Amino acid sequence: MNIKSFLPLFVSLVFAIVTASSDSGLYPSYYDRVCPQALPTIKRVVEDALAQERRMGASLLRLHFHDCFVNLGGPTWNVKLGRRDSTTASRTAADANLPSPFMDLPALIKNFQDQGLDEEDLVVLSGAHTLGFAQCRTFRNRTYSDTNIDPAFASHLRTICPQVGSDSSLAPLDPTPASFDVKYFTNLVSKKGLLRSDQALFNGGETDELVSEYNRNQNKFFEDFAESMIKMGDIKPLTGNRGQIRNNCRKIN
Repeated sequence: MNIKSFLPLFVSLVFAIVTASSDSGLYPSYYDRVCPQALPTIKRVVEDALAQERRMGASLLRLHFHDCFVNLGGPTWNVKLGRRDSTTASRTAADANLPSPFMDLPALIKNFQDQGLDEEDLVVLSGAHTLGFAQCRTFRNRTYSDTNIDPAFASHLRTICPQVGSDSSLAPLDPTPASFDVKYFTNLVSKKGLLRSDQALFNGGETDELVSEYNRNQNKFFEDFAESMIKMGDIKPLTGNRGQIRNNCRKIN
């Protein structure tokens, strides 16, 4: 099952089992009364998808991140539930609000501050790049132009990503792209961050110490990641009578 066939199924399952509520908050037990089989059903489908496609974990994590900004062996937390769908959508707004892989540190800090997130949130949530891959077009400029990159690493990336063409060729965001660990931060300390926005977190700036701390202490990374994911989930949620539960996830009701 690939990402294109899985996401519609995943979303359909969610909306098929959700019952509208007038409650105004987000909380982990939101569906316990109205649909007690909601989370076990979603968990079973997600685990099956992960078993069939190792990139699915990264795809779902990115989906949650992108939505909030506009058992992978990693940390766990009680997800707050009850978030409803917006009745509007804007690609322009998404492009303006989501962090770019080409941003430097000041731009990244401002981008997160605009969403009520601090520098610790920036670094720890960037650690989600411990999973998944990126396309050549997102790291080509770094590979050929940046100086804060390990020469051997840059040479390897050039075999994947030539100066012209192969825009969709993939490279892992860290050496273990299917495992949730601290190898992402190890890469940064070694000047092997794949994206310019990754390496910006460890480049002589104020976030260097946070990167070093997470590289040394996986338990600290897991603990802080869970806290920041919950914090990100609280960004401007639509609850109660605001928003809607879409009958078709591709369009408003």
